[in-house]
Amino acid sequence: MEWISHSRILIVGLGLIGGSYARALKRLGYHVTAIDKRQAAIDYALENHIIDDGSVEVEQAVVGSADAVIFGLYPRVFKDWIARYQGYLKPGAMLTDVTGVKSCIVYDIQEMLRDDVEFIASHPMAGREVYGVENSDDGIFRGANFIIVPTEKNTAQAIRWLGGLGRILGFSRISVLSPEEHDEMIGYLSQLTHCIAVSLMTCSDNEHLVDYTGDSFRDLTRIANINDLMWSELFMLNREPLLKYMDIFLDEFSALRDMIRDGRVEELREKMRLSTKRRAYFNKPKTN
Repeated sequence: MEWISHSRILIVGLGLIGGSYARALKRLGYHVTAIDKRQAAIDYALENHIIDDGSVEVEQAVVGSADAVIFGLYPRVFKDWIARYQGYLKPGAMLTDVTGVKSCIVYDIQEMLRDDVEFIASHPMAGREVYGVENSDDGIFRGANFIIVPTEKNTAQAIRWLGGLGRILGFSRISVLSPEEHDEMIGYLSQLTHCIAVSLMTCSDNEHLVDYTGDSFRDLTRIANINDLMWSELFMLNREPLLKYMDIFLDEFSALRDMIRDGRVEELREKMRLSTKRRAYFNKPKTN
C-alpha cells in the first residue's frame, strides 16, 4: 500500500498521538476512522472534524475496510487486540504503532499475525505532558524525529511505506533501528529523563516552591506530569536498559556531588564544559 489520498486509515486508540495522527491524515485528505474505548473521545473527534467516523466497538466491517491501521494502545492491550481481532483485518493491510517499547511486543505480534498482513513498528518521538484527543495537535510532529523499527520479517516495501507516513506527517528526520537498539535508546533519552523528573518533584513537599521557582525547574520537571498507568508499564517492560542507565546516572551524580563536597573546582568546571559540549549536539539550528 502506498500513501495515496483515497486510502482508508483506521486509528485504534485515540489519545494524544493517535488524535494528532488523525488530525494530520484527515487534513491531508485521507478517510480516517477511529476506535476508542471512550465515547467522549469519539464524540470530541467527530465534533471537531478530527475523524470521519468512530466507534467504541471493534466492528468487523470497520476494521476490514481499512487499508492501514495505526495502533495507539498500551503494549499489553495492543497484543491482546491483535490476538482477538486480527481475523477482521483486510488482506494486504499494513499495520504500525506508536508504542514506546518494542522488543517485548514486536516479535510477539509478528509471530501471531496472519501472513497476509504486515506489522512494522514505529515510534514518533513527539508528545506533550497532556493526554487525550482533546489535546491533540499535529504540529507536534514538525521538526520531530520518527523511528522505524523493522525486523527480519519486514519487507523493504513496508519500510518505504512507513517512511512515507513519517514524511507526510511532517517529521524532519526518519531513522531505522532494531527493536533492541530502540529500547536501549529509549531507556536513556526518554525513560531515564522521566525518572529524573519524577524524583525531582518528590524530593520536597513544600507547596510554596511554586511561588519562587524559575524556568529552569519548570523546564526540568515538565514531564513529571506523568500518566502513571502508561509509564509504569513502559518502565517495567524495558527495565533492563532503564536500570542500566539509572545506575550510570547515579554514578555520575555521585561523582558530581563528591566534587562539590571536596571543593574540586577544576574537575567540576571540566564536567560542566563537557556537559555544554554534548548539549550543543541537540541545539536546533536557527531558522530565518
